[in-house]
Amino acid sequence: MAAFADGAPCWADAALPDLEAGKRFYGELFGWEFGAAQPEFHNYTRALLDGKAVVGLMPKPDGRMPTAWDIFFATSDAAATAAKIREAGGQVIEEAIAVGDLGTMGLAVDPGGAFFGVWQPGAHKGFGLQREPGSYGWVECWTRDAKAVDPFYEAVFGYGSVDYSDDAGLDFVVWTPAGQPSDGEHAALGRAVIDDTFPAELPAHFLIYFTVDDCDEAVRTTTRLGGRAIREPQNTPHGRFAVLVDDQGATFAVIDSSKAAT
Repeated sequence: MAAFADGAPCWADAALPDLEAGKRFYGELFGWEFGAAQPEFHNYTRALLDGKAVVGLMPKPDGRMPTAWDIFFATSDAAATAAKIREAGGQVIEEAIAVGDLGTMGLAVDPGGAFFGVWQPGAHKGFGLQREPGSYGWVECWTRDAKAVDPFYEAVFGYGSVDYSDDAGLDFVVWTPAGQPSDGEHAALGRAVIDDTFPAELPAHFLIYFTVDDCDEAVRTTTRLGGRAIREPQNTPHGRFAVLVDDQGATFAVIDSSKAAT
């Protein structure tokens, strides 16, 4: 498997109140199987699809933590990235720390308040499968402060950007890893704005999309398993997608890229 470029999304995980319930929910929704829990890492458990690692699940070590999906960005030097985060106006929540021989992790918050992680790979390289049904497909940073967030990520990861904003009020850009062409084809993630149409209490966050064969069926399965849709299926030029909440409160999205609107 090729190494992830610095700044590319390379891993995702969720901290849940009930790990076993999470395994049941996502196992049925996406067809995931699960490796053995790792007691030395707070019972962290890798989800597998066709024997390849797709995400991680773990029980929340502290009930005050949010129930949420988190994204990690690849870095060749986690300590240097932490320094860039501070210099650019972000906050380092957890300094670069070795996770056994798996790699080195750091946790941070951007100037708009969105939480993210960085991952310097060791034995664990990141996604073993992506952009296939049941695996990671895309991620977006949703923020209320684009003027602070855009230069922050450009400074930390060297992203190039493509602006898809329009006169109708859309404020959306995509970012490409440093050294790659700044165009939609090479986009690694997007940035969207939380405007007045969203609830005032909605915090800045990263929204992770999982690829599925059938968006509508994924919504029906989520509902049957005790979750719900907070944005019903809709067509876009990139596919049919929906935004969902699992049965424990973690938000995520699903997308069927085969049904792109023309």
